[in-house]
Amino acid sequence: MSTLTKEQQTELEAAAFRRLVAHLRERSDVQNIDLMNLAGFCRNCLSNWYREAAEESGLPVSKDESREMVYGMPYEDWKNLHQGEAPAVQKAAFEQNKPKE
Repeated sequence: MSTLTKEQQTELEAAAFRRLVAHLRERSDVQNIDLMNLAGFCRNCLSNWYREAAEESGLPVSKDESREMVYGMPYEDWKNLHQGEAPAVQKAAFEQNKPKE
């Protein structure tokens, strides 16, 4: 891989992050529990990581603000529009595989 400056690396990482967020917004058919069971993270995790990065930089970003950034709308609105009840098999898989705190 070619040598990138720190600024170039940051720009590429930011572009990849924006593309991931856009993809997740477009794929509202994919539930968070699907993501958690398959990949070990979900939209809420991503919004938490965003908020934590803001806090580490001394920037005030609330939980609601970080979720709205990821979901493209208030979280409660997204849940009402797109989130259904997870089947028992998905809930059981989540309990078995959920990340350790």
